Amino acid sequence: MSMSQFVALCTDVVLVGASGLFIVCLFFLIECTAAMFPITSSLNRGHSQDAKVTVLVPAHNEEIVIGSTLEKLIPALKSQDRLVVIADNCSDATAEIARAKGATVIERQNLDQRGKGYALDYGLQFLESDPPDVVVIIDADCTVSENAIEQLSQCAIAFNSPVQATYLMSRPKNSQSSKDFVSQFSNIVRNLVRPYGLARLGQSCPLLGTGMAFPWTVIRSVNVANGHLLEDLKLGLDLTIVGHKPIFYPEAKVTGYFPQQQHAAKNQRTRWEHGHLQIMQTYVPILLQQAVSQKRFDLLVSVLDLCIPPLSLLVVVWLVLMTVSLVFGILGTSLMPAVVVTTAGLCFLIAILTAWAKFARKDLPLRELLTVPVYILWKIPVYLKFLVKPQSVWLRTERDSVNSTDS
Repeated sequence: MSMSQFVALCTDVVLVGASGLFIVCLFFLIECTAAMFPITSSLNRGHSQDAKVTVLVPAHNEEIVIGSTLEKLIPALKSQDRLVVIADNCSDATAEIARAKGATVIERQNLDQRGKGYALDYGLQFLESDPPDVVVIIDADCTVSENAIEQLSQCAIAFNSPVQATYLMSRPKNSQSSKDFVSQFSNIVRNLVRPYGLARLGQSCPLLGTGMAFPWTVIRSVNVANGHLLEDLKLGLDLTIVGHKPIFYPEAKVTGYFPQQQHAAKNQRTRWEHGHLQIMQTYVPILLQQAVSQKRFDLLVSVLDLCIPPLSLLVVVWLVLMTVSLVFGILGTSLMPAVVVTTAGLCFLIAILTAWAKFARKDLPLRELLTVPVYILWKIPVYLKFLVKPQSVWLRTERDSVNSTDS
C-alpha cells in the first residue's frame, strides 16, 4: 500500500467517525428541541385508590441519611401500603434506624454479590408471598416530593408500564464552584431534558435508579439480580426489549445530592460514566439485533439515545475528530471530514443552548458554561482510566451528613 492510499484510507476512516458523531449530535439536538414542547398525553386516567403499593428502599451503610428519607416517605403512604428497607451488607446502624422509623427491614449479607441489583432482587423475593400491585424504588439518600409516590404508582397502574420520575441532583449548599454548576447542568440535561424530549417523541425513557415505579408483573418479567455499575439503565433496556417501555412522569420529582468531597464526587462520576460506556459496549449490538428481529423502530431510537455519551466525553471526541479532520484538510486529502465534524459541533452547541434556555437559565448563569473546558480537563482522567482499568465493581458513594439535615 502506497502512502497516498494509506492517507486516503485514513481519511475514509475519519469520515466514518465524523458521520457517526454527526448522527449522535443530531439526535441529541432532536431530543433537546422536542423537550421545548409540553407533553400532551394524559397520565391521569383509570386510577385505583385501592391498589397496594410497596416502596423498596435499598440501603448500604446509610445511617447518616436513612432517617430523614423515611420521615418524608412514610406520610405519603396509604394504610394498605408498605415501606420495606433492604439493609444490604450493612456494617452500621442503618437497619436499627429504619426499624425505629417504622419501616419493615430485611437484612442481606453476601459479600460475593455486591450491588444494588442484588439488593433489589432480595427485596422482590421477600415480597413474592404477598405481592403488591406496584413496587416503587427510592434510594436511601433522596428527598421525594409530595404526592410523588401516589403519582408514580397510579401512572404505573394506568399504563401497566414502568414509570420514571424526574430525578435531579442538587449541588452542595452555598457552592459557587464552576465545576459544580456544570455538573448540575449536565445532570439536568441527562435526567430531565433528554427524557422529556424522548417522552414528547413518544419513545421510552431511561431508568435513573430512583423514583421508579413498576407494576408487579412487569418488574418480575426480567432478572434484576446483577452487580452492574448502572443497574438502573440496564433494567430499563431489558424491560424495553421485552416490550415494557418506561414512561417519563416529569411532575413527580425526586432530589439527590452531589457529594461535597472532591474524591467522592470523582468516584461517583467514574461509576456513572464507566457504567454508561460498558452498557454501550454490551447493549448496542443487542438492541440492533432485537430491533431487526422484532421489527421495532423504537429499539433503534434506544440505540441512538444510548450512543449519546456523557457530554464532556462527547466534547472530547469532537475535539479529537476536529483536530484530525483539520490535519487531513491541510494535507489536501479532503475537507469533507472537517465539514461534517463542524456541522456536528453546531448541532451540539444549539442543543446545549436550547437546553440551557428552557431548563437551566435560572440556576446556571450563562458565564458558567464558559468554564466547560476546565470541567472537561477534570474529567479526562476518568476516561483514560476506562481505557486502562475500567471500574467493574459497584461502590457506594460516600454520603455527606449535611444532606440529612438540609434535605
